[in-house]
Amino acid sequence: MGFRLPAIANAKRSLTRSLSASRSSKSLTNPKGYFVVYVGESQKKRFVIPLSYLNEPMFQDLLSQAEEEFGYDHPMGGITIPCGEHNFLELTSRLSV
Repeated sequence: MGFRLPAIANAKRSLTRSLSASRSSKSLTNPKGYFVVYVGESQKKRFVIPLSYLNEPMFQDLLSQAEEEFGYDHPMGGITIPCGEHNFLELTSRLSV
């Protein structure tokens, strides 16, 4: 049992994250073929992820949990995922892009 930090580092590279709330005043657009999710329990972080993740059973389970907790009303404009950033990166590191 050890840490799989390279997998997390690869996941961070494959995901685009908005780091600054100050950029929210500018138009935040995502590239074609990607969608926005907000991840976190108290402080939400914005990730732009590939649409291909929607076909992955593990990601579909995560979306089902998000639906149960938050429903379909997303005032931030993206889907809110109820898990920690580390867990999200761990899951996405296992998915094929």
